[in-house]
Amino acid sequence: MSRFEVTETFHGVAFPGHLHDQESLQRAVTFPFQDTDILIVSYPKSGTTWMQQMVTLISNRGDPHVSQTVPNWARAPWLEHHYSAELVQTLSRPRVMTTHLSHDMLGHTLQGSKAKVIYVSRNPKDTVVSFYHFHKMANFLPDGGSFQEFLNQFLEGTVQFGSWFDHFKGWTSQLGAMTNLLHVTYEEMSMNPHGAIKRVSSFLQCPLVEDEVNSCVRHCSFSSMKDNKMINYTLVSHDILDQSKGSFMRRGKVGDWRNMFTEEHNQQFDKVLLEKLKGCSIEFVWEEVEEKETHRETHH
Repeated sequence: MSRFEVTETFHGVAFPGHLHDQESLQRAVTFPFQDTDILIVSYPKSGTTWMQQMVTLISNRGDPHVSQTVPNWARAPWLEHHYSAELVQTLSRPRVMTTHLSHDMLGHTLQGSKAKVIYVSRNPKDTVVSFYHFHKMANFLPDGGSFQEFLNQFLEGTVQFGSWFDHFKGWTSQLGAMTNLLHVTYEEMSMNPHGAIKRVSSFLQCPLVEDEVNSCVRHCSFSSMKDNKMINYTLVSHDILDQSKGSFMRRGKVGDWRNMFTEEHNQQFDKVLLEKLKGCSIEFVWEEVEEKETHRETHH
């Protein structure tokens, strides 16, 4: 039976039933992490696939063989997907896994573990635009409606996978408390891949020589990933992801939200952003431009 129409609600958050069931979600939140594990955490459309590729390349010292022969969902399986229990058993150490779950759901499971957690975030305006386009091609997600309708749902936190604001605040609030947590942004991976790779490799205690870093940069460039069948999701059936309606790896640009947002959308978004991220001081990069033009958002 197709579960495309099924929505699983877990801890008050809606998840697509095609990928999740109650058992798999429960298994994820009670998962016995090993100290050598590496967990990539993100809200959807925030650079997850990019980080999966980056971690694979760093772990293989820039050698692209694994990243060109093993699908990303097999080398860094999703903790909460119903098919992943068997996959996780086949992983060699250090195991690399991926999740979209919030800190509310996973925090207690990670407590006391030395597993390394990489939280990937993206400025929320680009995230909502990317997520909207993804809804058009992902047959396991509900119809997103018009962009205005989808934007309203995103700001209310009623989209599948829950509130971006809660997800972001939940994980970034742990940055001081969790010594084994690294925060990397989509914008950094896009604008300074060299620096991002060096930070991640240092965090994973996998130092690379310059040639290895350069090889990582080359093989996790957006154009390289877009052409790599192991990561661009073209191996997935059209019934599940219809790439005739748009490419999974769409543009990879910082600031693409400007092509979609009207002035009214922007005002609506900024109002909610200020309200939801009150007391949270985080730098968002809204455009891929000169340093002087990137502006810092500090919320009091």
